[in-house]
Amino acid sequence: MINSSYNHHVDDEKLTSRFGAEERSDEAAKRGADPVAADPEVLAKPRRRQFSAPYRLRILEEADGCSSPGEIGRLLRREGLYSSHLSNWRKARRHGALAGLAPKKRGVKPTRNPLQSKVQALETKVARLQGELHIAHTILDVQGKVAGLLGIDLKNGNNS
Repeated sequence: MINSSYNHHVDDEKLTSRFGAEERSDEAAKRGADPVAADPEVLAKPRRRQFSAPYRLRILEEADGCSSPGEIGRLLRREGLYSSHLSNWRKARRHGALAGLAPKKRGVKPTRNPLQSKVQALETKVARLQGELHIAHTILDVQGKVAGLLGIDLKNGNNS
């Protein structure tokens, strides 16, 4: 029989000095501890459940067909759902059938700058004009070289 006055709390110092050093979870695996033990690590971010529109409609039809008391509860337990799912899906169905049940992107909606289309048009125009300017400079360079080969002075307009 265990003495009830026994103190179940042991200082970390006593534990460390008694058994050497504290054991880490990865050391137990190296030592040959139970390899099939469940991984106690928690995922960094749990994955959010997503339900397709046909699945939601099927569940709503089943829920609408429930007539006896407790039948909806059994349906929810069987599918792993909450009653809030049903109420949200019914509300979405009233607002637009499949379109209302389609998954929506979460978070803040990006706002479109009203000047964005004008800025895009101006940037396109600038790029086009820079291309034309490059062509014009190339033509002027070629004309200058041809004039030099022919002995024409472009500054005075005289032949040399």
